[in-house]
Amino acid sequence: MPPPKSKGGKMLGLINWRLKVTINDGRALTGQMLAFDRHMNLVLADCEEFRRTPAEQEMKRTLGLVILRGETVVSLSVEGPPPVVDEDKKNVLPVGPGRGMPAGRGMGMMPPMGVPPMGRPPMPFAPPGMPGPPPGFRPPGFPPGAPFPPPGFGGPPPPGY
Repeated sequence: MPPPKSKGGKMLGLINWRLKVTINDGRALTGQMLAFDRHMNLVLADCEEFRRTPAEQEMKRTLGLVILRGETVVSLSVEGPPPVVDEDKKNVLPVGPGRGMPAGRGMGMMPPMGVPPMGRPPMPFAPPGMPGPPPGFRPPGFPPGAPFPPPGFGGPPPPGY
């Protein structure tokens, strides 16, 4: 019995390599292979298409990121090795404007420490349009005897639905 084949084999070793892929209509695509699957579907980055016109001229077209159906692949050949990445610059993000802050959803759980904005005391009531928790919401420590879910939401749908 032959030894089990590794998943990917030679194709896995070609990830990030620059490949030339010939497809069944005669065109050749050159790009950096980012991914593949068992159907030989390919993802090529910085892809360029080369095709011959009836006048025997070779036309070049820049495509960018391409997903190529494996059914159309006729041949693969290596054009070049993967790009060299400096270890110093591998995990460094480019410098951008502004300041990084978490994007919140509404007000925080704890009020900010210090003086309230504009010297106002905190509001003793909820702002208009926010009267309290939504119907059916049971906050932590809510007494178990209270109706939950609200009346009308606990049983089967009404007849006719």
